[in-house]
Amino acid sequence: MQKLKVFQSLWAMEQRLPGQPEAAMEQWLDRIAEAGFDGVSVDPTVAEIDATLDLQPLLEARGLEVMVNAFPATLEEMRPLLELAQALQAVFVNAIGQVMPLTVPEGVAVVQRWQEEAADLGVKLLFETHRDCTLNDLYYTLQLLDAVPHMRLCADLSHYVIDREMRLPLSSRDGAYMQRILEHSDCFQGRVANREQIQVQLDFPQHQAWVQQFRQWWDQGMAAWRARSAPDATLVFLCELGPPPYAMTDRDQRELSDRWQEALLMRRWVQERWPQLAPPAG
Repeated sequence: MQKLKVFQSLWAMEQRLPGQPEAAMEQWLDRIAEAGFDGVSVDPTVAEIDATLDLQPLLEARGLEVMVNAFPATLEEMRPLLELAQALQAVFVNAIGQVMPLTVPEGVAVVQRWQEEAADLGVKLLFETHRDCTLNDLYYTLQLLDAVPHMRLCADLSHYVIDREMRLPLSSRDGAYMQRILEHSDCFQGRVANREQIQVQLDFPQHQAWVQQFRQWWDQGMAAWRARSAPDATLVFLCELGPPPYAMTDRDQRELSDRWQEALLMRRWVQERWPQLAPPAG
């Protein structure tokens, strides 16, 4: 039977309150585990590998799985990050590379090198479109998919929306582009954007059209994944509501919404929809 697992981002646990220290990592992990999340995401650079490895016993003690959002600053830095993921027994690595190719052939070389290194280590590798990173924008990602059709994505759809300043209702062109992204995505990230803001509040009335659009995309993406995946495959949905400046704040640097409660809400949304998106029997 196909399974859905919902992870919580450790980056999203940061509060960044003026003059207040962050809670201890153990407190974050306790809260995540007690809330019933299946795992966490970590976001290491090469300089943070040792500190990330120190999390392993803390995760194991709480029964939490891990995915790695890898941030290699050079071509050579991907291998040690893949080795980190191997040591952590991560479910996969999501590449958010700081290597910035300008042309499609240059991008193909980057993607294929990292794919070969991941295959050599037996690590599943996905790629994320993220502004100012290897897959910088929607159009470049689509061109790379033409050149490397077996490249698989981790879909943080917020970057596509703000990159292209998409409008609602979606044009048929943008709808088709996004459907192609969803069909190549093997993980989905929970955040809602609009055409000018990377992360909006989920219950504000002015954002509801975009909330509904993202929920529709997640439905489309999960349904497409279920239709093409093995009967015993597992899909990860990552709640990744970032701290300020991703989260909007008032003049006192206080956030306008409760990101933890929003993460729990997103988890409920996808868990409720999951059974309804199963492919037809037979």
